Amino acid sequence: METIVHNKFHELFGGNGRIYSSGGRINLIGEHTDYNGGYVFPGAIDKGITTEIRANNTDKVNVYSIDYAASCSFRLDESGKPKELWARYVFGVCMEMQKRGGHVRGFDAVFAGDVPLGAGLSSSAALESCFAYALNDLFDNSFDLLELARIGQSTEHNYCGVKCGIMDQFASCFGHKGQLIRLNCKTLEHKYYPFDPTGYNLVLVDSCVKHSLASSAYNLRRASCERASAAIHAIHPEV
Repeated sequence: METIVHNKFHELFGGNGRIYSSGGRINLIGEHTDYNGGYVFPGAIDKGITTEIRANNTDKVNVYSIDYAASCSFRLDESGKPKELWARYVFGVCMEMQKRGGHVRGFDAVFAGDVPLGAGLSSSAALESCFAYALNDLFDNSFDLLELARIGQSTEHNYCGVKCGIMDQFASCFGHKGQLIRLNCKTLEHKYYPFDPTGYNLVLVDSCVKHSLASSAYNLRRASCERASAAIHAIHPEV
């Protein structure tokens, strides 16, 4: 993947940039529980997003998606919000980083992924985490991994129309090889557990049924859960 991304970067922009990668995720226990403050049990996978990126000493971002075979350029202010959804993930990370006092200037980037798009493996979170980490490093910011995960989550909320929880971005940012993460999504307390399925095979099946959280009933499910939680809490405040 790095070679594919680098060759396209050299073709479009010349020279070399810095290469960064971030993984998608699986989740073994806990669906629709992260935004309800419950427990989840995710882990990062070896499929994800790779980008090559280089500062261009301007106030303009030029980004190319190999998967969509499309390019987009935008300014680093709210008026520059792209029409393309895939580009809004990159734009949103830039904006959310600036809101937190981070330094972001113009850059050129090419990215691609080997995590199936729309297959439930959090390609969007991998994209956000990849660019959050890259921009944090490229422009000498000092955000920790938790804040990078929150930057990705805020990007989904404010620029991509998805009121997601923190699980996907957390798993992408904090994932360790051979480890799963028990995450309390209310307190963000977490603990690593070794994943050793000796005697078993964990099979991930691409059903070829695609979905997009931004155009699905995901936000409706969250709103329903919030109404149910409020109704229960009114009768049982301890819940």
